[in-house]
Amino acid sequence: MPLVLTEEQEMLRESAHGFLEQKAPVSALRKLRDTNDPDGFDRGLWKEMAEMGWAGILIDEEHGGADFGFVGAGVLAEEMGRTLTASPFLSTSILAATALKKLGSDAQKQANLPKIAAGEALYALAVDETRKHGPAKTAMKAEKHGNGFKLSGDKTFVADGHVADKIIVAARSAGAPGEQDGLTLFLIDAKSKGIEIERTQMVDSRNAARIKFDGVEATGDDVLGEVDGGYMALEGILNAGRAGLAAEMSGSAQQAFGMTVNYLKERKQFGTEIGSFQALQHRAAHLYSEIELAKSAVLKALQDLDAHYGMAGPICSLAKAKAGEVAKLASQEAVQMHGGIGMTDEYDIGFYMKRIRVAQEMFGDAAFHADRLAQMRGY
Repeated sequence: MPLVLTEEQEMLRESAHGFLEQKAPVSALRKLRDTNDPDGFDRGLWKEMAEMGWAGILIDEEHGGADFGFVGAGVLAEEMGRTLTASPFLSTSILAATALKKLGSDAQKQANLPKIAAGEALYALAVDETRKHGPAKTAMKAEKHGNGFKLSGDKTFVADGHVADKIIVAARSAGAPGEQDGLTLFLIDAKSKGIEIERTQMVDSRNAARIKFDGVEATGDDVLGEVDGGYMALEGILNAGRAGLAAEMSGSAQQAFGMTVNYLKERKQFGTEIGSFQALQHRAAHLYSEIELAKSAVLKALQDLDAHYGMAGPICSLAKAKAGEVAKLASQEAVQMHGGIGMTDEYDIGFYMKRIRVAQEMFGDAAFHADRLAQMRGY
């Protein structure tokens, strides 16, 4: 498949670009940070996004969505990365929508997907329990209790967990931490008895949560997919999130690069624009090439999720690792080429560095995905 967008996808990009530049510039994120907004995003803006079909970008038309596929979702994520738009798009419209669409029963789909598409409900995916990503290391217990389960354990770094109406949680119903077998996914009401949620403000001015489960009751109707067989299902959901994050970081890298090039053209030193210095030209040219490679990897991952969902793991890992490393390089070069002012809060470039570093760690950094690819190839 050619690594280019279709006419409809290009139209979506242009529409999103104009909307986000007007409604969600970096100054909006700065305001959310400075006012210590309890949600960490603008609910009015999210409602507008839902009205434009963005909240249901992955949801089929039967359940009120736009059914525009993972490439469409990636287009939106990339544009959000350009303006550092704070929203529950990743947690709700990519992760939760993918989980319910791929694993949900007819009743679960009917009860949840229309609410996601309408922007009426927020969801969070609770996977990690330590400072580093590792789904197989899940230790949280799902003990059988009567006809259901009792969930006990802690989750950390749960994006949008502090505002979620429902939480998709991975728990161990069999086996031991480190084993892939024995994981089960549950869809739990965030207000269930025994759940304690602590909001955590991250360095990128976004919000996550630490969530404690203490004997939380779950019935068979709360199970997503198969009991004890949730690992591969979870990997599929995470692959969608990884590709979405890669697209977002690609957008952030492109914007940081554009801001830096503009600065090189304007800033004068020794009586001439610093963009005329050969050393800076070489660094800019190298970064441009790396950004183009990352864009191709990201688009391929999104296309494979649409065409071969169950086989897209390797390319999603590659895209997440490549986009993370390139975006990190873009933010570092941007700060350095801006000189001393690049380190000041007055300039927006620092916001890009902080968001990229958080996105790079979420759902596995470059080292995690390099190891994952090596294991897939049997090295």
